[in-house]
Amino acid sequence: MRLGLAEVYNPSMLPTLRPGDRLLLSYGARVRAGDVVVLRHPFQHDLLIVKRAVERRGGGWWVVGDNPEVTNDSREFGAVPDGLVVARALLRLRPPLRAGAQGSRVPALSGLPSSVRPLRLRSRRFRAR
Repeated sequence: MRLGLAEVYNPSMLPTLRPGDRLLLSYGARVRAGDVVVLRHPFQHDLLIVKRAVERRGGGWWVVGDNPEVTNDSREFGAVPDGLVVARALLRLRPPLRAGAQGSRVPALSGLPSSVRPLRLRSRRFRAR
């Protein structure tokens, strides 16, 4: 299993992922419904995007962003062929909060438990049909 890192740049996966979050990726990992994946944009192969794999459709993955306001996903370009799926995201690594004006580390430490979070979603909403 090859691992790597990627950074989130846009709000299409809010509230799950925010711009500035980093993802620990597993290249070549098996994708299941509910997984957050990094894939090549079907119309612009040099652009990598982060979406949630919802279900298999027509020989590919139907992918959507968690942010309903952003429609740059399968609603716009259809199912994504397996060959364009680059990696599965394993963990979200959120940048730590900055220390307060007094230099206190308490605010930064209080956010630590939410800064590393697994991304596997076990909701029925994302199970393949």
